[in-house]
Amino acid sequence: MEQWTAERAGTIRVIGTGVMGRGIAQLAAAGGLTVELADLNPEAVTDAVGHIGAMYGRLVDKGRMSVVEADAARSRLRPVAGPLAPADGCDLVIEAVREDLETKRELFAAVEKVCGQGTVLASNTSSLPITAIGSALEDPSRLAGLHFFNPVPLMRLVEVIPGARTAGWLTEQLMALVRRLGHEPVLAPDTPGFLVNHAGRGLVTEALQILSEGAAEPVDIDRIARDVLGLRMGPCELLDLTGLDVSHTVMESVWTGFYGEPRFRPSRIGRARVDAGLYGRKSGEGFYAYVDGAKQEPPEVTAPDAEPRPVWIHDRDPEARNALTALLSGAGVEVEEGDEPSGRAVVLVTPVGESVVDMVGFKGLPAERTLGVDPLGGFASRLTLAVHPGLSPEAGRAALAALLSTGRPVSVVRDAPATVAQRLLASIVNVGCGIAEQRLARPEDIDLAVRLGLGYPRGPLEWGDQVGAGQVFDILAGLQDATGDPRYRPSRWLAERTTLGLPLTASGTAPADLVPRS
Repeated sequence: MEQWTAERAGTIRVIGTGVMGRGIAQLAAAGGLTVELADLNPEAVTDAVGHIGAMYGRLVDKGRMSVVEADAARSRLRPVAGPLAPADGCDLVIEAVREDLETKRELFAAVEKVCGQGTVLASNTSSLPITAIGSALEDPSRLAGLHFFNPVPLMRLVEVIPGARTAGWLTEQLMALVRRLGHEPVLAPDTPGFLVNHAGRGLVTEALQILSEGAAEPVDIDRIARDVLGLRMGPCELLDLTGLDVSHTVMESVWTGFYGEPRFRPSRIGRARVDAGLYGRKSGEGFYAYVDGAKQEPPEVTAPDAEPRPVWIHDRDPEARNALTALLSGAGVEVEEGDEPSGRAVVLVTPVGESVVDMVGFKGLPAERTLGVDPLGGFASRLTLAVHPGLSPEAGRAALAALLSTGRPVSVVRDAPATVAQRLLASIVNVGCGIAEQRLARPEDIDLAVRLGLGYPRGPLEWGDQVGAGQVFDILAGLQDATGDPRYRPSRWLAERTTLGLPLTASGTAPADLVPRS
């Protein structure tokens, strides 16, 4: 096929004028491209032109666009008579129709016949294989994935996905075109979930696993994810927002697409809730109830009526012990300093990758008055208290009251081989490492895609480096040893870099680095 460059591209066609199609057209016209809008329903095109024009008006009102710029962008919107109108003058055709493989294949096979040899074809699919879509074309080298995120004008990330037959030059030029429009491209593999949805499995699948074990309630998982890990939304409220009917389908698709990889295993809870119609916001009830669209969240835990007792903190991690001692002492809690706790003291341990019960057995601690406090996050904004079956309720209430006296909110969860925050973070990092291990994406692209596409405070590899690759490895190894579940096996990427002392963000030496290039 004929080649074009991003700088010379002048006209594109967007087929499908729903939410995504409108967003793509709005971005492209504002970026200086002439945009042909096509849809099987002519009224949908008219509505889309009016909607996009109104969005430009809002940007003018906010001072983010001048009147002249808005008028110029509106003038570049061109309705056309259906998706199959002659497209000889188009440099690029982007489809944004419903997420169905056969629908997209049939559309592109027909569109190819009305395009010039130099017209590039792109699918905005969020999950369907580009190679499978392109197999319907006479020239599959002209097709690539161009996955925008909703809302398109605000979500700066765009996944550029070459299929097995996509021309090599095409990927580079599409990435340049995305940059021309002011967005950030990332090269993504044509594998289930591409890059962002693949990386996103780490958080939600582990959250559902925690729920299925009865280790924590949805609100506690979400609060820990927000306050300890710094996520904008917890996994359960995120599933409610996107709709569990949609999210569970993606989970099953990624799991099936990777032939039953245990790290991506969906939860029985997800399927059961989908069957029950508990989708989330759209159905009025999910992991939370919604009244007039507002999430009904239970109140925070309040201090129980408990007689004050001294606290003794195990020195497994001296840094964590010192930080927790300073926090409790500053709140007026008596903290014992001896090598052994007194007979009345509540014992606090700070386990990483092990349970409170494990520490009780290994360290010879009094089970009836020993509890765990998660050290991840440095006790800065939320405390997580882990409770095991052998705990005395009286000792537990005294510990809870002591922790609440610090002014920090406290989430009370069931003891497990690792705490909620540790499990979520380790899963996020391990999935990211698995993507790097398989060379599906460069480390810097994995981190960029997660930060921009998922809104995490940092990418999984740089996050693992910040916490410490060795600590993440220990959490996963502890979980795998305690449960026997292969979902927790540390990726080779993580294991090697932990042993070698290399950053997770470093690609390191590969065989190709030793072979001379001809």
